[in-house]
Amino acid sequence: MEEIEFILDSTEESMLGSIAHLEKEFLNIRAGKASPQMLGSVFVEYYGSQTPLSQVSNVNVPDARTITIQPYEKSMLQTIEKAIMIANIGFNPMNNGDMIIINVPALTEERRRDLVKQAKAEAEDAKIGIRNARKDANTDIKKLEKEGTSEDICKSAEEDVQKLTDTFIRKVDEHLAAKEAEIMKV
Repeated sequence: MEEIEFILDSTEESMLGSIAHLEKEFLNIRAGKASPQMLGSVFVEYYGSQTPLSQVSNVNVPDARTITIQPYEKSMLQTIEKAIMIANIGFNPMNNGDMIIINVPALTEERRRDLVKQAKAEAEDAKIGIRNARKDANTDIKKLEKEGTSEDICKSAEEDVQKLTDTFIRKVDEHLAAKEAEIMKV
């Protein structure tokens, strides 16, 4: 019985991880309003290692359409500018010698549709993660059954795993619907 509880707990934890990852990825999909999280995927070459932009600079949002990046070291300006270009997130950074300024363009209808596609792809990845957790749990339950755990207990555990899966898939769909509404709102 303890093994079954452990399997269910670890499965739920894995599924929660999929949801957390989805939420993090959704932060990187911008919906028109400037936010420091838009640059969350930008890594800068800093003394030989890839470092998140937020650790080598101060990222601010003075208004809804502007992001400013103030590096802790002025010598990092070109490196940060280059890293933003390489990250391919659709921004054109402007270097004024003191800081980098990014004007966040208003989203076109076509760009909104692309972002919705991207959000759907991230949601599908999360669902795949959840289904993989279910598959792993069911494999572990089958092993326990072969080792002598009663068939009824194993059947019940498999049903519990399926209920967990359904719950988390629903959560992914809810997150996607919310993100889609946010992206499409003009």
